[in-house]
Amino acid sequence: MNSFWAQIAAVVIAFAITAILGKWLIPFLHKLKYGQTILDVGPSWHKKKQGTPTMGGIMFIIGIFVAMVICVPCYYAFSIAPGVSLSSYQLVLTKVLGGLAMAVCYGIVGFFDDYIKVVKKRNLGLTARQKLVLQFLVAAAYLATIYFAGGDSYTYIPFVGYIDLGIWYYPIAAILIVGIVNAVNLTDGIDGLDASITFFVGIFFMIIAGYLSVEGAGIAGAALAGACLGFLVWNMNPAKVFMGDTGSLFLGGMVCALAFALDRPILLIPLGVVYLMEMFSVMLQVTYFKISHGKRLFKMSPIHHHFEMCGWSERKICTVFSVITIVGGLIALLLILLG
Repeated sequence: MNSFWAQIAAVVIAFAITAILGKWLIPFLHKLKYGQTILDVGPSWHKKKQGTPTMGGIMFIIGIFVAMVICVPCYYAFSIAPGVSLSSYQLVLTKVLGGLAMAVCYGIVGFFDDYIKVVKKRNLGLTARQKLVLQFLVAAAYLATIYFAGGDSYTYIPFVGYIDLGIWYYPIAAILIVGIVNAVNLTDGIDGLDASITFFVGIFFMIIAGYLSVEGAGIAGAALAGACLGFLVWNMNPAKVFMGDTGSLFLGGMVCALAFALDRPILLIPLGVVYLMEMFSVMLQVTYFKISHGKRLFKMSPIHHHFEMCGWSERKICTVFSVITIVGGLIALLLILLG
């Protein structure tokens, strides 16, 4: 099976499953009364979204899972050279499929958080400490899996080459994974934003993986892009469903899995520029609020809410932030081509 056709198959499967599931899952979530509770600290006009079903991330989790479980093993089973065993691809398969497992585990953490919010009526869900402990445990399990599959502590830096971080690789990697996962989670604040951004992130990871001949990661990137597009059928403004922490934490795990599958987690900086903007806007807001004794740096954080307060529509924010992501993706691609 040619890698191009494997990627096409992954896009189609992930898109179709995600988009079609919405037809049944959204009414089901309505029936269960799994509606989103809108926090009072958010923009006042978001109150009209009260009751929109959440946990819609289940749709693209299933879509991506099915697409990858079918397409990744099939590609390697039918495309390896004669006389070469599938076990020789053990490390890349572990990084890709193990990364999928990591993302699913983050989705489960998010599901518990959403469940507590909408069913147990505890608006903040899991405590910050509970979420961080669970997130670090998932990251540690993923990194341990890679280590026992033959992974090492080297990482690639553009214009420098591979460098060995030694024992520091693992705590740095765990902090990076948890940080990006939470940054992707913070990006999910308005209709269509997280899925739009992650669609383009998946596309660029797919292109970069093709250039580096890491076909498994390319198929995963294709599945991620296809599923995000399928979810946007239901999530574009005005959204008929929200992904919830179930979906946003899963997407964060997928983005990290793709970066580590390519041995280039540094790509999370240009490709995840919007995620990082969202995360640092919150950190800056909190820090400035404390040191200035109540003053605010932004009208509201994360940063997408600041632009909402400035009068930008949700569709305009999605468009502008998507363009920023495309620019970041082009920079990442340039770093790969030149580095």
